[in-house]
Amino acid sequence: MRASGRVFKPAPLYPHRASCKPRTRVCYRPVLEGPTNSHFMLDVMLNGGLIVDGSGGAPFVTDIALAGDRVVRIGDCAGAEAVLQLDCRGLAVAPGFIDMHSHSDEVLLVLPSAESKIRQGITTEVGGNCGFAPAPLLGGALDDKRDEMRRHYDIDPVWTDFDGFFRALEQSPPALNFCCLAGLGTIRSALDCLGPDPLRDDDLARAQALVRQACEHGAIGVSSGLIYPPGRSADSDELVALASSAAAAGSPLYASHIRSEGDGLIEAVDEALEVGRRSACAVQLSHHKASRRRNWGKVHDTLARIDRARDSGLDVVVDQYPYKASSTGLDVILPGDVNVGTRAEVAARLSDPRYAALVAARVELDYGGRWHEVLIASVGSHKNRHYEGQTLADIAASMGRTPVDAALRLLVDEQLDVAAIYFTMCEDDVRTVLSYRYTCIGTDASARATGGPTAIGKPHPRTFGTFPRIFKRYVRDTHLLTLPEAVRRATSLPATRLGLRSRGAIAVGNFADVVVFDAERIADTATYTQPYCYPRGIAHVFVNGVAAMRDGAMTLARPGRVLRKGRDL
Repeated sequence: MRASGRVFKPAPLYPHRASCKPRTRVCYRPVLEGPTNSHFMLDVMLNGGLIVDGSGGAPFVTDIALAGDRVVRIGDCAGAEAVLQLDCRGLAVAPGFIDMHSHSDEVLLVLPSAESKIRQGITTEVGGNCGFAPAPLLGGALDDKRDEMRRHYDIDPVWTDFDGFFRALEQSPPALNFCCLAGLGTIRSALDCLGPDPLRDDDLARAQALVRQACEHGAIGVSSGLIYPPGRSADSDELVALASSAAAAGSPLYASHIRSEGDGLIEAVDEALEVGRRSACAVQLSHHKASRRRNWGKVHDTLARIDRARDSGLDVVVDQYPYKASSTGLDVILPGDVNVGTRAEVAARLSDPRYAALVAARVELDYGGRWHEVLIASVGSHKNRHYEGQTLADIAASMGRTPVDAALRLLVDEQLDVAAIYFTMCEDDVRTVLSYRYTCIGTDASARATGGPTAIGKPHPRTFGTFPRIFKRYVRDTHLLTLPEAVRRATSLPATRLGLRSRGAIAVGNFADVVVFDAERIADTATYTQPYCYPRGIAHVFVNGVAAMRDGAMTLARPGRVLRKGRDL
């Protein structure tokens, strides 16, 4: 029986504050915090804005001053001098948003401006999600990454470990801050462990050594992608062993794209929680959702399980993008025992008509009747580019094939390099997860721009619109969240989870990661048919005290930093 569509609304995190009331209470706080010498020259002064400080508490109107990379004053700055003064009256001033689940990674070397992120107000992002990370690059992992980067960007990776990747970013810094998880799928690929069996004995020991090295180089934890090869071959014991190695190395965070977001959702959540308990790691459940109509409503059960785990002492949060469609590779339609080995090996087997017919029959049992829900977002070559933006049902009609045959043909032609968008979720579940007090926000997307090498395909609109959509649709239009609570989900909640020192809140002494936006105008404009559209309503974005965006326009500044665990956080 489908669960009720009622939005999950546990007790407010700040019951003594106004953050859970339908209207935002505004306070005027003329108190000056920080240095009071009016002759002290400031770098930036943000005058008269509505300060939404990230705590979830009531906003207040005052000035903020920045000097160097820090917030140095909060309060009336009349009489003080600054190199740059911006009138923020009528605008919200908040901590820079933290993208809890991103996939930019090496794309930041190609697009250091990170324009789709900065224009959303994002000042820090977390990479290395879903079991895939930019390092270590050994064996098959190096071959895969070299092939991917050559095909998409015509460049080669110049690193093999996390230290090398972080140094490459530090030498060519991006516009935003970046921290990264170690991907357990990438580690398996680096060891050429692509088979269907869990790691044991020497292979497991080698994988643990790579996890420890990644964390010693600054990785903030580990991630798993348990629907993707080769990570799907890991069992719970393997996951516990590798997460335990991260915890022992000082990075006790396990982020998981769990084993099922559909029929096996509840069991998959239970597995992730158990990995956290046994490894002494905090748990991050990635892009939490219930996929397919027969599973809608299960998020009420999963969130209740998370609350019970938290009550028992386990540190668990989830992340979410606010859309009803997901996006990943088209190859996830393949049965697990089919999608084994390298992409080239899988494509070669599927090119055998007899084998493909057997696979097609199995895929049709799972996806039959739902091909109109699968939209092709991008393909790797020019040969099939005209299919981007079309559903598999429409593509099949134009090919004169069945939808499943059309899907397998695309996978063979493109050596599995096909991305798709899946319309399998419901709005009630999106609202339920978003209303949960321990839900962070993540784009689940890489940085892009509207032109240049990253402007390929028709990506999910979350790429350009995630954070502004929260404020338009779920704060201003439907009042699911208040403005202070939405800012908390995007700032202090993820900062606390990640252990980011002096970030995620507007406070004297904190790093000056700041976004200034019009709360009455901020909105996403990207759609599934026209995804390359920047949001509106964001005026200024400061990263470490430097304007990455000013008056709605990108600057040439690249003030971002690599945030390494054990050194920078």
